[in-house]
Amino acid sequence: MSRQSLAQSAAEVLVAAIQDGGKVIYVRHATTDQRQVDTGRLGDRSGQRNLSPDGIRQAEALGRALRALRVPLNEILASPVFRARDTAELAFSDDLVRVTMDLVADEYAGDHLRTMIEATRRLLRTVPGPGMNRVLVGHRTPLEMVTGRMFPDSMLPEGAMAVFLPGATPQLLGTITTERVVMSAESRGALR
Repeated sequence: MSRQSLAQSAAEVLVAAIQDGGKVIYVRHATTDQRQVDTGRLGDRSGQRNLSPDGIRQAEALGRALRALRVPLNEILASPVFRARDTAELAFSDDLVRVTMDLVADEYAGDHLRTMIEATRRLLRTVPGPGMNRVLVGHRTPLEMVTGRMFPDSMLPEGAMAVFLPGATPQLLGTITTERVVMSAESRGALR
């Protein structure tokens, strides 16, 4: 693929948009071990579906690619469910991540479900700092609940990002997989 056709691809347009800042990047947690079952107990790692070895590598690769692409980030929030928290901490460093019930998975929310939906809606609507992006690391179903639209695996697989232009009605600019973000960084010579 030539550089010109790569630069014109929808994925490259999305990468350029997040490089410009002013977006909300909703990251679905990285790839999980599908053999594990969720129990709905928040603090119980053994009772949750956790990242697979591929998911760990995927989260680390996402962080490296975003740094290499110089995507400006000023706020990184993550669900307390381990698969989302681990994704955020592996990608962005645990000292930069704020874990919050505002992004908790619906099956872990309990009485907090309505509060989580409203908080996530507010986070998608609010413009991040000038020239910066807000990253929300969470789960597909809450995103569907908040936006009122479906995000099937074909559109938002584990480890992918949905990029929004915040506002009263957040505008979905598109989705992009971690692998495509890594490819973008590699094609620009940003990753070595």
